[in-house]
Amino acid sequence: MSDALKAAAQQLIDPQGRELAKAVRWLELDLAGLDPKLRWPVAVVGEGQPVLLLHGFDSSLLEFRRLVPLLAGRYQLWIPDLFGFGFTPRPEGIGYNPEAVLQHLLAITEQIPAGPIGLIGASMGGSVAVVLARALQDTQPQRIEKLLLLAPAGLTGKPMPLPPLLDRLGASFLGLPAVRRGLCRQAFADPDAAVGPAEEEIASLHLSTPGWAAALACFARSGGFAGVGAPLPAAPIHVLWGAQDRILRAPQKRAAEALLGDRLQLVEGCGHLPHLDQPELVASTWMAR
Repeated sequence: MSDALKAAAQQLIDPQGRELAKAVRWLELDLAGLDPKLRWPVAVVGEGQPVLLLHGFDSSLLEFRRLVPLLAGRYQLWIPDLFGFGFTPRPEGIGYNPEAVLQHLLAITEQIPAGPIGLIGASMGGSVAVVLARALQDTQPQRIEKLLLLAPAGLTGKPMPLPPLLDRLGASFLGLPAVRRGLCRQAFADPDAAVGPAEEEIASLHLSTPGWAAALACFARSGGFAGVGAPLPAAPIHVLWGAQDRILRAPQKRAAEALLGDRLQLVEGCGHLPHLDQPELVASTWMAR
């Protein structure tokens, strides 16, 4: 277990964050080219049909802390840190890119009990969910039952790889405390009411994981997830998009609307993080579909 996540289970300001950190299991996964003894963090909470929850760019599994108590009574929630993000190990000399993220998740799905899985993806995790569902539908067409995407980033557009030097500068910039605070505030509909020390702590805690900056720079060089929405997977999809989203701008929303049609639902009083701004709505939307 990473030192940061171990400390989080005892010391996080946010009590829901502490409980979620305590639920983390460290799984051994069969990943090509990597030491099989490496362990990968996945929080597993609740009982019932499995639901896989995927976090956003430069975030961690802890971002689902408010949604977990609302769903754990009816579902078994599997919440991994995506490959190269959160509190995952970051060995040197390997590629951190969308292909590696997908292979890591496919290995995790092999650990999930047989039967249909629900998928909830937030921000970049929304695009990851679409890619995962599409990868599984040919070989396991009934494996993904439905998807709920929360302000999905990367469904449209084109990859924009950052060249060497700029990738490292970008990672350094994202590590600045003032930048982290600003991004945290920008993600909420009403930052004055919603953001305090507890939110800022969780938004930055994973930066202490060894290799954070190098892996982030490598992912930036890959171009990340962009333009991955078409063709949409066969499983039913619903999308919640905050009316006060200041991370994904109007052109991105219009492009998403063109792709998704009436699958997209605009939510008032909500920013880029519906699962934090309005977790009750996210939970009720999931259970109603």
